Amino acid sequence: MRIISGKYKGRRFNPPKNITARPTTDFAKESLFNLLNNRISFEEIDVLDLFAGTGSISLECISRGAKEVIAVEKAMTQQNFIISTKRELGINNLMLIRGDVFKYLGACRLQFDFIYADPPYDLDLLPTLPDLVFGKELLKEDGIFVLEHSAKQDFSAHPHFLEHRNYGSVNFSFFA
Repeated sequence: MRIISGKYKGRRFNPPKNITARPTTDFAKESLFNLLNNRISFEEIDVLDLFAGTGSISLECISRGAKEVIAVEKAMTQQNFIISTKRELGINNLMLIRGDVFKYLGACRLQFDFIYADPPYDLDLLPTLPDLVFGKELLKEDGIFVLEHSAKQDFSAHPHFLEHRNYGSVNFSFFA
């Protein structure tokens, strides 16, 4: 895992071997951020990283100047990795929420400029995520929500759907 751009550009981290997450590939992450750079100025934005896994997306946003990042992760191994990486880099604007994404979304009263979700591809509730994000009005006026998913999912009929991008086995749906 590496940070692609910004303050921590080029830094590499080795997630533990026993991690249960499926980290977004560097190729897919770089492609995603190349697209996002045309839509978002990362400096001083508020970010929500759902199913944060290794924290790769959170760290990339912080490296690019995000003001505040909230990462929600349930698995202890991933939580510990995020905490150790945060400590190693001396990051103080990354808040880790230890727990269930759906419980967090149910209680969240904040709004974000950028929301990213990388749930397990076989998660039964995965198709409900766009409706939860928009139903709770979690995005700011010009905010973007990106959902990573398998090729089996199709969100093109969703009223907030913008576009779909595919990078190998990684699929991103964009919503606004």
